[in-house]
Amino acid sequence: MARGRSVTDVSRTLDAVWRIEGARIVATLAKKTGDVGLAEDLAQEALAEALAQWPESGVPQNAGAWLTAVAGRRAIDGWRRRERQDARYRQMAHDLAEASVDEWEPLDDDVLRLVFTACHPVLSRESQVALTLRVVASLTTEEIARMLLVPVATVQARITRAKKTLAAAHVPFEAPDPSEWGDRLGGVLGVVYLIFTEGYAATSGDRWMRTDLAHEALRLGRVLAGLLPREPEVHGLVALMEFQASRFAARVDREGNPVLLADQDRTRWDRAQIGRGVAALQRADAVGRGRGAYSLQAAIAECHAIAPSVDDTDWDRIVILYEALGRLAPNPVVELNRAVAVSMATGPANALRIVDGLAAAGSLKGSYLLPSVRGELLSRLGRNAEAREELLIAASLAANERESAVLRAKAAALV
Repeated sequence: MARGRSVTDVSRTLDAVWRIEGARIVATLAKKTGDVGLAEDLAQEALAEALAQWPESGVPQNAGAWLTAVAGRRAIDGWRRRERQDARYRQMAHDLAEASVDEWEPLDDDVLRLVFTACHPVLSRESQVALTLRVVASLTTEEIARMLLVPVATVQARITRAKKTLAAAHVPFEAPDPSEWGDRLGGVLGVVYLIFTEGYAATSGDRWMRTDLAHEALRLGRVLAGLLPREPEVHGLVALMEFQASRFAARVDREGNPVLLADQDRTRWDRAQIGRGVAALQRADAVGRGRGAYSLQAAIAECHAIAPSVDDTDWDRIVILYEALGRLAPNPVVELNRAVAVSMATGPANALRIVDGLAAAGSLKGSYLLPSVRGELLSRLGRNAEAREELLIAASLAANERESAVLRAKAAALV
């Protein structure tokens, strides 16, 4: 142990340990106590105790084991204080007391149970998202609030309500039976991808990307793929995240400003990660159930990843893939992306008709996405005054400062 470290250093170390081990610590405690809410509370108490002790005693060699052991002892103390000495609690206390630090080896399937429990259908989608981001992605309530664009108090209320609901419904800490995976797995994958997309393109703030969130989502996806090898959409989601993450180094310049796809230096794309994406998509296809929404999105991302340039991209194939995705998972964002692909395949006039149809239907109202695409198309058609107006509208709607600055710069260039 390294003794005499500052509180700031210990806090940084704890933050790193929690991001890496937090989900497994909570999963191990939830397995022993049978209560996800209690497990998360115990883990937070252990973190506070570590922050108090480690500056003097030093950081343990196995920090995750230390936190789990301390949390376990607190569980025992709590049960004893409440004088709940029935057979169930005595057995739990015995199991926790018998688990030594050296024997602490949390299993990956415990993390899977934690994810599935947090996404139990007894919870609303909003509560599923908030609780999963808290106990699985190990994000603070402040980070979750920024990510979801809601007040911190709202996030805290959702998490508290979710814990109470799981306890009241006696939801077991376990992965569901295979017959229940359809609905449950969809929620799990949706939350994981939500974490990734927030990291890929932050909805707010002064950074265009939050790669720590994206990498955490990718890690969770890889864990799920290892535990559920016969679920094609798990592999499809991993493939999609691998392809998109491969471009991270080229997506911002030295000042952190966004670099759009057409302007990216493709030599900076991570070819090894692209290879992992190709392999993951092949695993999804090998299951033999056809491509779902994530696999189709991964196939679109693959077209970009393997193309030597924008002009050499197989835009016709991308249009077809978007058409398939739109039938499988109808969504105005999918249709807007199809319009972008159509503009590259057959020209901006055809694409503008699609976008105008979305605008007439009121789709994506209040989002910067539609006016930003419409502005680009109008610019390519030489209708610069209209294009500038659309880009300025998009800039005013974009909550991310970097995104807004890019849109304003494009509008200024059309004067």
